[in-house]
Amino acid sequence: MAAEAAFRRSPASTPWKSPSSTNKRSKTNRFLHFNVRASHSIDDKNKAYKQLGLFSLKKKIEDVILRAEMLAPTALELEEARRIKQEEMVRDHDLWNDPAKSNEILVKLAESVKMVDALKDLKYKAEEAKLIAQLAEIDAVNYSLFEQAYDASLAINDLLDKYEVSKLLRGPYEMEGACVIISAGSESKKSEVWAEQLLSMYINWAKKQGYRSRVVEKNLSKNGGIKSATIEFEFEYAYGFLLGERGIHCMIRSSRNGSVHDEVSSVGVDVVPLFLGTTPDLQISDDDLILSSALSFGDKQSQTRYTVCVQHIPTALSFQSSGERSYFANQIKALNRLKAKLLVVANEQGVSGISSIKAEAVVDVWQKETRRYMFHPGKLVRDVKTGLELPDLNSVLAGNIEPFITAHINTRQSNFTI
Repeated sequence: MAAEAAFRRSPASTPWKSPSSTNKRSKTNRFLHFNVRASHSIDDKNKAYKQLGLFSLKKKIEDVILRAEMLAPTALELEEARRIKQEEMVRDHDLWNDPAKSNEILVKLAESVKMVDALKDLKYKAEEAKLIAQLAEIDAVNYSLFEQAYDASLAINDLLDKYEVSKLLRGPYEMEGACVIISAGSESKKSEVWAEQLLSMYINWAKKQGYRSRVVEKNLSKNGGIKSATIEFEFEYAYGFLLGERGIHCMIRSSRNGSVHDEVSSVGVDVVPLFLGTTPDLQISDDDLILSSALSFGDKQSQTRYTVCVQHIPTALSFQSSGERSYFANQIKALNRLKAKLLVVANEQGVSGISSIKAEAVVDVWQKETRRYMFHPGKLVRDVKTGLELPDLNSVLAGNIEPFITAHINTRQSNFTI
């Protein structure tokens, strides 16, 4: 009430008061819901705005801590039970007589141990953020404590998001890194420019998410775009995130010359696992492979590199590498990509080994459309596989493809037993 009284001074207490000053004080009083005295000073206004921001910050911290307290204990109990079960399997199983089964058990045990450690770290961070927030309550002027608690809450939120996503990404190889191969279509020169835009989209997505990515190969075009490019995403679950990107990405513009046909430029995107740990021991007979190579120039004419292509004769699948310095290194990388693709195809066809793969059933990247990007007249992005539409084309091309990734993950999760 003291503050309200200050706003209702009698004329005698103030020699002269302009109408504009009265209105300004009245508006400030309606805006601030605190018992504070209104002031014309910039410092007091900044303090009021800072207080409003502080309350918002506090609410966000409390929400994250509550989320952690609700999820972490149950999740930790579940993961510890899984770890104990895996340890029992290791003790009961004869590791020497069945190397393949032993490797599978040991990999699952390592995953369980890693998840348990991550959840314990999450609980610790949640307790730390809660304590810092409580200390900040004691000293309300100490905004730096709230900022410290907020930083801790961001780390907690990131861990919670990753845990929840990991429960959805349980398919084969989905926890591995990813190798994304972009190839321009042959319709027109615009496809090569369009390919470069997609390359930029994926790089921007990784940056926004704080993930590591490397453009290991880029085949430049004389038309200002690229003929092809390869990006390696070296973080866990990259393959699970980006698997839905596989297929044809079409840029569509309505014809401006009165033609009834739209201008379409297409780019093929393939996604294969990039094994972050031990690469599966997949043996391929030399008789089933064709190796070819060509000498290519880098960005500078003085830099020469070998482009090595490896083709699997039974399936007609082929992969190449040109980003390494030596012929041998490029051969190994191209062969690893081919092996990763063969493992994926064998899993998709439900066969036990690559020798059982049916070549006629192998789905080529250029056989299925994934997404349409409408450039003219309306700027709209439509995902063909999930039906999701986003109205902001520029935002998507800037790397904001998370809604599409989430939609693809949700369509796959029903196929896996969690």
